[in-house]
Amino acid sequence: MNAPLNDLHAQEDSPEDTAIHEPRLWRDNGWTARVIKNEDDDGWAVEMVKQGEPEPALVGPWTMGRDKKNPKPLDTAAFNTLVKTASEVLRRHEQQLHALLHQQLTVTAAQGPVSVTLDIVPDDDDPHALLTAEDEAGEQLAQVRVAAGFKLNRASATAWIDSGFAKPR
Repeated sequence: MNAPLNDLHAQEDSPEDTAIHEPRLWRDNGWTARVIKNEDDDGWAVEMVKQGEPEPALVGPWTMGRDKKNPKPLDTAAFNTLVKTASEVLRRHEQQLHALLHQQLTVTAAQGPVSVTLDIVPDDDDPHALLTAEDEAGEQLAQVRVAAGFKLNRASATAWIDSGFAKPR
């Protein structure tokens, strides 16, 4: 079933929590799958968009139907597989972002093991980072605001601790 483009946009304007189960548009459980024409070739693609997100979490090739001209219709099993795959992509992206914005290492200092963390705050107007030191019991020893580009490594952490937690330059 080929719905005119205007009909698809009208359906998009409906509440996002309304389930839609159509051959090329499937919305359920906070996700929308849309089968689209692949701009790069004669085939089809499917995009998965999480509710509330402006960009697709996943875009991939979609299978041709039996007539080798139209796309295979979406169904429950395919939709569930797409949701699982798109969720995994988002999870990996969040883990990568967390790893970029949060760094942690432990160094041995005179007072014993000290855990040093760098939490980057990617603010458009005022990007910065918080450098924090905690002792073995988890008690905060110091926290200073540093440049977002501060490089945390064993040498910089040790130098900060040895300086008595003076703000690094």
